Amino acid sequence: MTPIVSGDPAADLDSGALEATIADLAEEAGRVILPFWRNGVAVERKADDSPVTLADQRAEALILERLAALWPSVPAVAEEAMAAGGEGRVAAWWWLIDPLDGTRGFVEGKTAFTVNIALMRGDAPAAGVVSAPAIGRTWATRGGGAVARDDGGAWRTIAVRARPTRGSMLLSHSVKPEAAARLAAEHDCAAWEGTDSSLKFCLIAEGLHDLYPREGPTSEWDTAAGQAVLEAAGGQVLDKEKARLRYGKPGFLNGPFLAKGA
Repeated sequence: MTPIVSGDPAADLDSGALEATIADLAEEAGRVILPFWRNGVAVERKADDSPVTLADQRAEALILERLAALWPSVPAVAEEAMAAGGEGRVAAWWWLIDPLDGTRGFVEGKTAFTVNIALMRGDAPAAGVVSAPAIGRTWATRGGGAVARDDGGAWRTIAVRARPTRGSMLLSHSVKPEAAARLAAEHDCAAWEGTDSSLKFCLIAEGLHDLYPREGPTSEWDTAAGQAVLEAAGGQVLDKEKARLRYGKPGFLNGPFLAKGA
């Protein structure tokens, strides 16, 4: 039985109510998104020329409404609200939300798009969930570890794998072949592949790959939930100074980082 939500994020994190609830919520947001997928959804352009669809907007509205009702004292920083001119307030506890990470791929009919919800404690993720509606899989923090489930089934424990002699690397689809080859050589990886969204963190957390180096900018809502899951599975997300990637930075923007397993 899922513990009852008290409205206190610290208490609900300790009891397990928060992690269970946000996992269910991310999957519910995915069910809002799926009817728009491969269905000719209209695309608008934000000020930074990134795409947004009605699927992004409706999923974010659901998530924000539900979180505000359950934890009214916890402010939220969410991608579409920020794009619309939201202020974005950081507190002792706060949410970082990307209702549809990988919108470009979503519009193109690809499967690697996700719903990201992270609870932040100060400048670091305390809990997180990443749900991939098109493939029916969800990854989450749970009781100090990391878990995954398929199609709402039973949770299974996941963990990063021991690094093989020459690892496997994930990259954004936007990385050029020459840059990918350079990164593979730098990190002694025998193979690499491109995929979209926060899925990259989760595939490393499951022990299917070893590294995700990122050189270009990302927004904090792109990475927080994935970082929470990967760290809970035994991995790390390090900035260019090789320190843990932190949050609440100006503009909620990340610099280069390396997500890694063992």
